[in-house]
Amino acid sequence: MKIPALAFTVTDWSAVEPTRHDGETGFALWRSFNIGDLRVRQVEYSPGYLADHWCDRGHVLYVLEGVLETELRDGRRFTLTAGMSYQVSDFGDAAHRSSTVDGVTLFIVD
Repeated sequence: MKIPALAFTVTDWSAVEPTRHDGETGFALWRSFNIGDLRVRQVEYSPGYLADHWCDRGHVLYVLEGVLETELRDGRRFTLTAGMSYQVSDFGDAAHRSSTVDGVTLFIVD
């Protein structure tokens, strides 16, 4: 990941208008900051959320609160709780999708 030219920037995530993205079940609320190909987001998944797709994009994902279930297409599963992160690249075979039982708040850079 290469951060494009950018002046020092402070983001008040509570002031960023969320966009809604429906999952297979539940929904996600994204608060996003985009510059060039870089996307920085605070994401909230509703209780019962299940992604409606397998994601091949690389991310650095950090769980702020709640519990996130991440499933890889090859069948492996990972449970992440507040204070945990995962890192996955754009390359390789780590297609993944997310779900949560009770809801989760994430910080994602991709």
